[in-house]
Amino acid sequence: MRPLRELPAAEAARLDGLLFDLDDTLLDHTRLSEAAYSALFRLHEAGLALYAVTGRPAGWAAVLVRQWPLTGAVAENGALGFFMDAQGVHTIDALAPVERAERRARLSALCQEIAAKFPDLLPADDVAERRADFTYDIGEHQRVERQRVSEVVAFAEARGAHTSTSSVHLHVTFDCADKAAGTVRLIHALRGQDPSTILGRYAFIGDSENDASCFAAFHTTIGVRNLRGRPSVPPRYLCSAERGAGFVEAAQALIAARR
Repeated sequence: MRPLRELPAAEAARLDGLLFDLDDTLLDHTRLSEAAYSALFRLHEAGLALYAVTGRPAGWAAVLVRQWPLTGAVAENGALGFFMDAQGVHTIDALAPVERAERRARLSALCQEIAAKFPDLLPADDVAERRADFTYDIGEHQRVERQRVSEVVAFAEARGAHTSTSSVHLHVTFDCADKAAGTVRLIHALRGQDPSTILGRYAFIGDSENDASCFAAFHTTIGVRNLRGRPSVPPRYLCSAERGAGFVEAAQALIAARR
C-alpha cells in the first residue's frame, strides 16, 4: 500500500465517481461527523458521482438516496441497489419477488437454528430493515470473540448459507452477492457503462473484510488508517487518518488532484 499523498493527479482526474463504505469508513463508530457529511457535498460539487456501498440494510439505503447527495446506494453487501429519480426511490434486486420471499423463509428457518445453538449471539438492531440477510452484532454494541464468530460461520456455511463480517456485524444470507458485483450491477443499470469501464473509473474507500471484493476489483482503492482484516488484495492507497477523518482526507486529496 502506498500513502494516499502518492495518488497521481491523472488517476484522480479520470474518475467518474467514488464508492464508499459506511461503518468505520465514513462513520465514526456509527456516528456521522459534520466534516464527513460536508465532504460528501464537496465531492459532489467536484463532479464525482457518489455511491454508498454498505452491509447496512435496505431500509438505510432507501433513506440515504433521499437525503444525501448520492447517485445510488448498495445495501446488504451487494444484494440490493437503490436510486432515486422524479418518480421516487427504486430498488434493483437480481431476484424476482417470489424467489426473494422463498429465500427469506429459508433464511428465517436457519436463524432459528442459530438462535437455538448460539443463544448468546444477539441480532443487530437494524435487522427489521433488512431484506436479503440476517445480521448479528459482533462489535457494535457488544463484543463477540473471533473464535465464537468462526463457530457461527462454520455452522451457517455447513447449511448452505454465505457469511461475511464487517467491523461491527456478522452477515448470514443465501444470496451470492458481494459489494463489487452489486455496485457494478447498479452503475450499469443507471449509466449503461460496461463492467471494465466501471472498475477503472470509480474509486472505492473502505476499512474491513466485507470490502475485500471491492479492494480486489476496482483499480483505484483506498483504505482508511483503521483498515482491519486480511483482504486478499489490499487497497492501493492508505490514508494517514482513521474512519471519518480518513474519509475527509481522501475527499480532499481527490478534489485537489482533480484541480
